[in-house]
Amino acid sequence: MDDRTGVPDSCAPLAALGRQLAMRGLAVEHKLRVADATGVSLTITCRPRPEDGGRLWVFTEAGEPIGGADGAHLDDAALHILGHLTRRAERAREAAR
Repeated sequence: MDDRTGVPDSCAPLAALGRQLAMRGLAVEHKLRVADATGVSLTITCRPRPEDGGRLWVFTEAGEPIGGADGAHLDDAALHILGHLTRRAERAREAAR
């Protein structure tokens, strides 16, 4: 479905990804901000990727492409996000020492 700007609706893939992450025990908030049990968080966006013909992709808050936002790639995106949160939590623990 397209909105009035002609950009494909990114809410459905984000909602599906949010469900995938929630099933893995992560807290998921509006706009797909995910957080682990320690409070380490990451904001995920979904937008067309010109390099892939304008298909919807999932990106980190830093603009790093994670993968396609279609159903075939959501499990991979969820695993990537879990790894990203783990690395971020490890860096936070190191900094606290």
